[in-house]
Amino acid sequence: MTAPSDARPAFVTGLSALAADHDLIFCDVWGVLHDGLTAFPEAGAALRRFREGGGRVVLVSNAPRPAPSVVAQLDDYGVPREAYDDVVTSGDVTRALIAEQGPGRLYHLGPPRDLGLFEGLDSPLVPFEEADFVVCTGLFEDESETVDDYGATLQAMKARDLFLICANPDIVVERGDRLILCAGALAAAYDAIGGRTVTGGKPHRPIYEAALARGAALLGRTPDPSRILAVGDAIRTDIAGARDFGIHALLVARGIHAADFGYREGQLDSALGLAWLGDQSHQPNAVAPALVW
Repeated sequence: MTAPSDARPAFVTGLSALAADHDLIFCDVWGVLHDGLTAFPEAGAALRRFREGGGRVVLVSNAPRPAPSVVAQLDDYGVPREAYDDVVTSGDVTRALIAEQGPGRLYHLGPPRDLGLFEGLDSPLVPFEEADFVVCTGLFEDESETVDDYGATLQAMKARDLFLICANPDIVVERGDRLILCAGALAAAYDAIGGRTVTGGKPHRPIYEAALARGAALLGRTPDPSRILAVGDAIRTDIAGARDFGIHALLVARGIHAADFGYREGQLDSALGLAWLGDQSHQPNAVAPALVW
């Protein structure tokens, strides 16, 4: 069951309403499969049932780290490996973007936990004053800092006309019951003052092309776009990226847009949600309270 892009989205209770019409799922991770602290068991179970029915699942994440580190994190959170077939990350795409810059020196704007992104690359990490370009993976202290704390840094980058590669286009993600700022918030602020930026992950096309290549290999054929379903909780990245790529999209409302849908204990206010969706540039084909079967 799907809805055309110019129609009001269908409100469904779970993935079972859409599964038969799709062969391949591109599934978001943070906010859909886990909340940054622990897995959502029903989400993993839903994807496992889709795979048991012959479908294939590629996780498509804006995590600013290579896929193997994301898999390890999913293991820690309790997301079962039976829920997915492969993983593509913004970090994977970012590594390719860094390589395209040649052997230039880079400044890492982000927390030390993301340093694995740069392993094996030809571009050395240097202090800000020596950098030829900047790679942003997030805020240094995302529990306490805001974009305002980076005003002077962004202005200094602009004064030197430094190119910024954003490794995570998300503005915010869930961490338990809080929303945490991501690299996309800093990239948006840099862009607002005229800085040069490029972004590796959703909603941009390269990450979807990589996911489609993985999915086609898993299925043994390239599926028709109408048989591909993207699942995510962010209108700006997950839904916009999917619709621009020409595939269907399911918006999970319990994530960062919970208040926009009046989400409460698994229930949605459809009138409130439709009013909010009416102001958005991209529409999902369907909306569900959470990723369940």
